[in-house]
Order: sequence, then structure tokens, then C-alpha cells
Amino acid sequence: MAKRVGVDKWLFGTVLLLVLFGLVMVFSASAVMAKEQFGSPYPYMMKQAVWALLGMIMLAVLMQVDYRRYNNPKVVSVAVGVTMLLLVSVFAMRDSHNTHRWIRFGGFFTFQPSELAKPTLILFLAYFLQTRIHKMDDWRGTVMKAALPPLVFVALILKEPDLGTALVCASVTMLMLYLAGLQMRYIGMAMACAAPVLYYMLFWVPWRRARMLAYLNPEADPRGSGFHILQSLIAVGTGGLRGLGLMEGRQKLFYLPEPHTDFIFATVCEELGMIGALLVVGLFVMLGYRGLRAAFLSTDPFARFLAFGITSAVLIQAFFNISVVVALLPTKGITLPFISFGGTSLFVTLASMGVLLNVTREID
Repeated sequence: MAKRVGVDKWLFGTVLLLVLFGLVMVFSASAVMAKEQFGSPYPYMMKQAVWALLGMIMLAVLMQVDYRRYNNPKVVSVAVGVTMLLLVSVFAMRDSHNTHRWIRFGGFFTFQPSELAKPTLILFLAYFLQTRIHKMDDWRGTVMKAALPPLVFVALILKEPDLGTALVCASVTMLMLYLAGLQMRYIGMAMACAAPVLYYMLFWVPWRRARMLAYLNPEADPRGSGFHILQSLIAVGTGGLRGLGLMEGRQKLFYLPEPHTDFIFATVCEELGMIGALLVVGLFVMLGYRGLRAAFLSTDPFARFLAFGITSAVLIQAFFNISVVVALLPTKGITLPFISFGGTSLFVTLASMGVLLNVTREID
């Protein structure tokens, strides 16, 4: 297959639009809150802009680096080892709201290792599975070895605790194993084994149980456990078709929790209406189409797994976030890729897009 002269311009343009749209919405969602906290409406937007710039620089660099360089046992081993070390290191850090998700460097820089776990997991699986496509019936030699690092990553992320990111990692792992040819009976067995753990996490951990009950009946405790869901639905419903207008949203005025992070899509719906919401969904659909197109048109198994994993991770996370906002899923702390405020998430996602864009150079 002939080598492409350039990267997929549709994919690059979609990523750029998502990042720019995210900067606008972070400012709109956080300006009033930032003015109250810091005396200026710009801190959150400026911090996000810095991470966006750094992420786009990394994207530009990585889309020039041949993806085959990552198909190396030394690269994969170092990536897995460093990520594992970082995931363990968070437990030595001071907790925040009873969670251990961040590594802090002074008071000016924080890093969330669970965000790095997603591309590392994808890289490992792409490297490991590329030569084992015809050995997926080997339970011990292939399936268990492929599943071991993801299981460790998921366990450490659950311990933080961060159920949302853990579910994204588990879902991506399952999809990549299925792409490699894992039979449905094995997937069914894995889901059966995971079900009791998930049940315990959801219904026996008190604050998650409260979230589940609130999801089933948020009106029962409108000022307590049901507050997030109800305020999100009010924001979504208030927007109507065209929205109230950019910067004109009311729910972000200390009603909607986390309007610039986990619930930024609710702000989009309120200010830009259904038209704005469909625009965001359409951009993710375009990203998914171009990313999966690169995966399935690639003749290199390593590139196929790499492109499929990166694209799937973004789409699954976007699906979880939007589903929470519109009350299709219980509340969980997970950001909307490219759009929600969060430096680590934005930087790592843009770096991953750089790798994906390099893969598209090989597609006609």
C-alpha cells in the first residue's frame, strides 16, 4: 500500500475543533466561579490553554515519529513499568477528598497517572497481541498473559478510587481482545467474574450506593445524593433547541457541580442547546469514523491494534461522560475528552492523537 504524503486532515481538523471548542466552554463554565475564587475570570481557561498548547506541540511531534518505533519490547516494558510505579506512587501522596489520584509537584503542578494508564495499556496490548491473533484459544499462554497488566492497572485505579477510569480501561481491554479474536464465551466468563466485584463497588461502598440510589430515584433526595443528576437535567432541559446563548447559562452559577469538568456537557446543552450538543456528538462520531477507518484499513497488526485502542478509549470515555450528564448512567467522575478542564487528560489524549495521526500516514 502506498505511503501517504500527509496525515489524515479530517482527523486532525476534528481534534483541533474539539480543543478550541473546549477552551471556549471551559471559560464559559468557569469564569464566574474563578472570579469568585481568584478575583479573575481567566485562571481555569488560561491553565487549560497552556495544557492545550503543550498537548498540540506533543501531537505535532508524535505524528512525525514512526509508530513502529513503539513496537519494541524495551519501549513497552519501560512504559508499563513507569506507569505501574506512578500508579503506586499516588498512595504516598496526600489525599484529596479521600482519593489518591494525583501526584503533586509543589502547589503549581499536578499529574494524574490513571490518564497515562490508558495509552500504556493500549501500547502493551497492541505489542502483545499482534503476533498472537491465531493463538487466542490459548487461555494460559495468551489470554491470561494479555490480561494480567490491565488487571493490575484496573485494580490500582480502583484502589484510588476511580471507578470511571477503571471501567474505561477494562472496556478498552475487552474490545482489543475481541478484535484479536477472543471468543465470546471467554468474554462472558470474564464479565461473570467481574460482576461480583462491580456489584460490591457499586452497592457496598456507601457513597457509591448513595449514587446508585440517587440514579434510580433522584427526587427522593434532591438536595443531597440526587443533587448532581437533577441539576444536570435542569441544565440540559433549559437549553432547548438553540440554548440560552454562550456565557448565558444559569446552572453553572453555583448550582451545577463541576460545570467545567465532569458536567461541562450540561453547560454545552444549556448554553448552545440541542444544536450545540449534536455538534459535539458529531465531532466525536467523525473522530471515531476516521480513527476506526485507519485501524481497519491498516495492514500492520500493530498499527491496527494501536489505532483501534486509542480511538476506542476516547469514544468510550465520551460515551460515559455524556451518558452521566443525561442520566443514562449513574454519576461517576469522568471527564469529556478534549473539552473538560483537566491538564493531564488533555495532554495525554492529544499525545495519543499524535500517534494515531502517524498511523494514518500509512492509509490510502
